Amino acid sequence: CVQPSVPPVPNYKLSMSIPEWLQAIQTYMKMLQYNHTGTQFFEIRKTRPLSGLMETAKEMTRESLPIKCLEAVILGIYLTNGQPSVERFPISFKTHFSGNYFHHVVLGIYCNGRYGSLGMSRRSDLMDKPLTYRTLSDLIFDFEDSYKKYLHSVKKVKIGLYVPHEPHSFQPIEWKQLVLNVSKMMRTEVRKELEKFARDMRMKILKPSSAHSPMKERSRGKSLSPRRRQASPQRRACRRDKS
Repeated sequence: CVQPSVPPVPNYKLSMSIPEWLQAIQTYMKMLQYNHTGTQFFEIRKTRPLSGLMETAKEMTRESLPIKCLEAVILGIYLTNGQPSVERFPISFKTHFSGNYFHHVVLGIYCNGRYGSLGMSRRSDLMDKPLTYRTLSDLIFDFEDSYKKYLHSVKKVKIGLYVPHEPHSFQPIEWKQLVLNVSKMMRTEVRKELEKFARDMRMKILKPSSAHSPMKERSRGKSLSPRRRQASPQRRACRRDKS
C-alpha cells in the first residue's frame, strides 16, 4: 500500500524575498488541492479566537487534506505569522449568478507599499494575486473584473482588519470592518471608500469592533460605510462558492 505523498510545509529562508515566500505558501496550498468533495474537512468558526484557529491550521498541515477558501485564509495567516512586514486581512465577496448568491473569501496581503492576496478557489484568477497592486482598490477591481468573466456580478465586498502576528492571541479575526454595497455604488465612490479605509489601516487607527459587542456593532453600522445596512445572518463563507 503506497502512502499518499504529504507536501512539505514551506519554511521561510532568509535568502527569499517576500513575493517568493508568498509564492511558496500559495504553491503549498495548491498542492493540498481545492476541496471539491462537498464535505468540509475542517470546522472553521469565524468567531473563535485566533489561537484556536491557528491550532486548526496546524491540523491542516498534519492532515494534508483538500481545502476551501475559508480554510485557505486561516492557513495563509498561520504560514505568514512571524513576518511582521507582511500585513494580512480578510477580503470577502458576495456575488450573484443565475438567481443564486455565492460567498467567497481570500486573504489580502499588504507589504512594502503593495497589495496582493493568497487563497483557494475553483477559478485560478479568484484566489492568489501577485504583490504588485499599488492600491487596495486596484486589487478589489481586479477581482471584480475576474468575476465578470464568469458572469458573476459582485454585490458586496467586506474588508476586515489586519490580523495580529501573535498566534496565541485570544482576539477573534475582524472579518468585516468595512462593508460596501458595490453594486449600488460608482467605481469612483468605491475607490474613495477603499482608499480611506486602507489609509486608516496602514496608520493602525482602526480598532476591532467585535472585541466589544459584536451583535450591537453589526446592527449599528459604521461611519466608514454609510451604505451599510443591518447584516444578514452570518452564513458560512464559501458554502456556495462556485468561484
